[in-house]
Amino acid sequence: MSALGGTGTGREGIGYEATGREGVGYEATGREGVGYEGTGLEGTGREDAGRAVGVAVGEARDAGKSSSASAVRRAAADPVKGLLHRHRDLCERAVDPLEIAAGLEAHGVTDRTAARFRHRDVFSLAEEMYARVPRDRDTPASPEDAPTPGPRGPRTAGVVLALLPGALCAASVVGLRLTEGRPRLIAAVVAILAVTLALGAALRRGPLSAATRTTSTWTCWLVGYALLGDGLLRTALSGGPDGLPDGSADGPWPVTAAPVLALALSYAPAAGCAHLFAAGARRKLTLSRGLADFSASVRPLLLGAFVLYMGALAGLLAVTGAVLGEPAGHPQGLSLGALLLLARLLIVHGHAHAPMIVLTAAAATEAAALATLFAGRLPGCGFLPAPVEALIAACGPAGVPTAACGVGALTLLIHACRRLTRASAHASTERTR
Repeated sequence: MSALGGTGTGREGIGYEATGREGVGYEATGREGVGYEGTGLEGTGREDAGRAVGVAVGEARDAGKSSSASAVRRAAADPVKGLLHRHRDLCERAVDPLEIAAGLEAHGVTDRTAARFRHRDVFSLAEEMYARVPRDRDTPASPEDAPTPGPRGPRTAGVVLALLPGALCAASVVGLRLTEGRPRLIAAVVAILAVTLALGAALRRGPLSAATRTTSTWTCWLVGYALLGDGLLRTALSGGPDGLPDGSADGPWPVTAAPVLALALSYAPAAGCAHLFAAGARRKLTLSRGLADFSASVRPLLLGAFVLYMGALAGLLAVTGAVLGEPAGHPQGLSLGALLLLARLLIVHGHAHAPMIVLTAAAATEAAALATLFAGRLPGCGFLPAPVEALIAACGPAGVPTAACGVGALTLLIHACRRLTRASAHASTERTR
């Protein structure tokens, strides 16, 4: 019994060896032995478990990053694809890579940005984007579908329209000089309508045509002031006017026709200078290999066209003053001509906000000068015309329009040197003419 019991549960024997502190059982579950090495705090089991957990965590991390890593690799392999997707409409509508380059620049893409897309400049980036976008018109046109050179009629019509405002204005001045009384009034009304319609027709086509007409009111005011403003200032200083203008330079309300006639005649030179500038800028856009290079090459074109127009206007002012026997009015005529030309160029090339503000400010300044002279006649308001009277005493009546239009023209010239030297200002201007 002792042998059986010892064998089953005793401290020694087979049973003890199965469950006791020493023996096979102890080795299975005790603090030392094979069992300890399997699940204890020390041994190869702990190292194997830690290694298994690390491998599992690493595999999970790699699986989570696989999609983003592949996306990064795809973007790095084709950096232009994302840009092409964002500007796909621009690329599909573009007729040539130059329009894409101008559109990218308008969206803030510079040569430095193009370097991140593995291109030297915006132009080379635009060439790749243009080549990668399929379009229906890529198929070559058949010979019978190719456009044939048209007659020279449209170009001749454009030249005639450019000359028409000046010709009608000259005829109107002659008519006013040859008539008196009621016929002169009728001739003046007809002349205003004819010149206005001719100028409107000329502005609807050609290099000075634009879709917006938001500045027409202020333009008419400035031209009207050039015709009647100086005479009104003179008479207002002496207590007048005593009557309405009669179309003469020595009447109760003198009319200065020489500057207005010179401005009307200068429309043709203005259209020619605008065409030279647009064509030259388009050619520079084709030859340039960077936005900075394009801006540097177009700025002299803009200044050259501006100086060329100013020279033509100065000559016309001298001729009209001599023919009509009036002062040439170079200061006010040149400042007004410069203001109108720069405003029109900016509007044509898609920058109408600044010209509208500047033209409004110039017209408001002239109106305020006239208003203060008449307001000074009210009791207690004698101080109001003091600034205007000081300016007239120093520079004559021409000082008011010269200051108003001169400051505006200088402002627009600085603005034009920034805006009109960008590629986006010449994306499709020349093509639509």
